[in-house]
Amino acid sequence: MGRGESLKGRVAVVTGGTRGVGAGIASAFARAGARVIVCARRPPEVPPDDCEFRPLDLRDPTAVRDFFADLDQVDVLVNNAGGTPYRMLGESDAERHARVIELNLTAPLTASLAAREHLAAARGSIVMIGSVSGTRPSPGSAAYGAAKAGLENLARSMAVEWAPGIRVNTLVLGMVRTELSSLHYGDEAGIAAVGATVPLGRLAEPREIGEAAVFLASDAAAYITGASLLVHGGGERPAFLDAATVNKEA
Repeated sequence: MGRGESLKGRVAVVTGGTRGVGAGIASAFARAGARVIVCARRPPEVPPDDCEFRPLDLRDPTAVRDFFADLDQVDVLVNNAGGTPYRMLGESDAERHARVIELNLTAPLTASLAAREHLAAARGSIVMIGSVSGTRPSPGSAAYGAAKAGLENLARSMAVEWAPGIRVNTLVLGMVRTELSSLHYGDEAGIAAVGATVPLGRLAEPREIGEAAVFLASDAAAYITGASLLVHGGGERPAFLDAATVNKEA
């Protein structure tokens, strides 16, 4: 079976698949031969190639259940929708932080439950889009980090409860270069400087995240469930190595 046909005949739903990482994931599934449905609250300015768009507010459980009930087939669900503004904990109230958790943790749970019947019938796969923010302190995005930590744990429990019919895995992402990178890292020089802190020397491209998601959803990963795949370019160089006063010339 050729790589371009590895998901031929399968239906993949990508939440938040209209831009950035989500668009990269959606395009990768389309290249792999899947029929791809992307959903978000607003239509994309430039739809991902060969993908269908359907509007959906993932914070509305009834709308989410209706969305999946209207589909005849779902083989793959990629819970990508999420994100957060930069906000220190003391700068906002608990209710606003809770909305970040709702989008990044509760919404993927709602979508997974709504899609479960379809996925079980297809012996399908769920791919959660996690973050290194869930594995380390995340000042300025603490609620987001807490939600992503919970998402990874949810995926592990879901993988056990729903086996063997549905596989559930997590992509743990590092920094990805998207159309919003300048808001986080500044101009091209800032983006390059941030990329230089990664062992591989650059930020990931959305296409690369998409290829990893396709792998986890494909038959090549048929014995992988409850796993977390780190896609972070090697992570972050420990700060203490640069602060140390020994071996500077090594």
